[in-house]
Amino acid sequence: MKRETWGSRSNFIFAAIGSAVGLGNAWRFAGQVYQNGGGAFLLPYIIAIFAIGIPVLMMELAIGKKYQLGAPSAFAKMNKNFEWIGWAGIIIAFVVAAYYSALVAWVVNYIFASFTMAWGGDPAGFFNDTVLQISQNPGQLQGFSLPVLIGLLITWIVVIVAMRKGVEKMAKIVKWIVIIPVVILIIMCVQAVSMPGASEGIRYYITPDWSALGNLDVWRAAFGQVAYSMSILFALMITYGSFLQKDSDIPKDSIVIGLADMGISLLAGFVVFSTLGYLSFQSGTPIADMNYQGVMLAFVTYPQALSVFPGGHVVGVIFSLLFFIMLFALAIDSLFSIVQAVSTAVSDKFKIKPRKALYGTCLACFILALLFATNAGMYWLDIIDHFVNEGNLLFMGIFETIAVAWIFGINKVREYINSSTKIKIGKWWNVFLKYLCPIVFIFLASSFLVSNIMTPYGGYDLQYIMIGGWALVVGTFVLALIIPKLTSRKKKGTGELAS
Repeated sequence: MKRETWGSRSNFIFAAIGSAVGLGNAWRFAGQVYQNGGGAFLLPYIIAIFAIGIPVLMMELAIGKKYQLGAPSAFAKMNKNFEWIGWAGIIIAFVVAAYYSALVAWVVNYIFASFTMAWGGDPAGFFNDTVLQISQNPGQLQGFSLPVLIGLLITWIVVIVAMRKGVEKMAKIVKWIVIIPVVILIIMCVQAVSMPGASEGIRYYITPDWSALGNLDVWRAAFGQVAYSMSILFALMITYGSFLQKDSDIPKDSIVIGLADMGISLLAGFVVFSTLGYLSFQSGTPIADMNYQGVMLAFVTYPQALSVFPGGHVVGVIFSLLFFIMLFALAIDSLFSIVQAVSTAVSDKFKIKPRKALYGTCLACFILALLFATNAGMYWLDIIDHFVNEGNLLFMGIFETIAVAWIFGINKVREYINSSTKIKIGKWWNVFLKYLCPIVFIFLASSFLVSNIMTPYGGYDLQYIMIGGWALVVGTFVLALIIPKLTSRKKKGTGELAS
């Protein structure tokens, strides 16, 4: 069966930007900046984009493009002993798809709530009690939050409808979905920076605390954010590369994708921190003392600001709708790409028709996502997100770069990339992938292990950390080693990557 393609370079660029640019650029990026010393986070983040993000993106797109297969089958073609690395990425993507869909479900609820600004004067109460219906701890699953459950159903229906006709049709939809949030962000940024106190928020955002740069947690968070935001190290970009046409210019496209991802993150940061500055001006509370973390910035802080926006209720409603429509647009196309990675891997490995693989993947993700629709869902999402994005992705970075750069041979990959580009990448790229990336990933993964063993994440009881954290980390790689043995491969890896 002939492999689908994107149809055009612009289709691919928009689809890849849509994958890279998601909620991670809005709520997660701003949350990471806030939790890691404000402007002190920006320097490690920008370094990570150029030192890790773009070089690894080039490598993954090249692997996908050459073999025209999803991550596990592509790695198996390189070397029969590499297939498990691809499956580890797919397992991570599957878990991310499940909890990411819960985040989208929250956004769906807020779109409807925006028409009346239903959170009123108590955004935290609305988020915790009305939307999440949150329990006391992770062990109290109790029942389902009906709003989140309905939001999940809507989310997965949208995914199936948008993706069922293949990647080229999906890419045409994504083109519009990518443009909409950028336009909205620009409108919101103009509004946000003009509000009283905005300059204080911007100062907090861009002024580095140099002492914080000595904190390994800041660097680990920055590199984990880049991996998560750019959709590298968990099979997505290998899958997207598998739909590329033979004449695609990987270096040029990778730079465009990386810079777009970084630019939109930085723009979203100006919106969020200008708003925090306005809230600080209104309440008299210093920004550093607000104690808003992670999702709270999107679902509590911003609604709180909207409630007291200059211009009254109508302006608040308009900007509420703009904000949450933007979040939905950012999130849904990223979810498309995550689901595409999983369903493509299943289709390639088990010889299932792409549409059937898509339906099966969506059903399985929805079933797992039900955990995050329970009354304890927020706790499990927090734990799993931490161990996936600051743990598993770093371990994936170690395994992937060592396998490709050291065992397979990074020079073969560079020669393949250069065979279809006018501007050739030099040997510096070999050095980055062979030495810099593995060293950085090993160093940061070691830091992750030490800090999380010494201090249980988020103050959760150890039993919940063991189940949602360490068991997930170990289980990912054990299961990845088992899956390749489920069916015997007809073709052995050749180890060749010539044009």
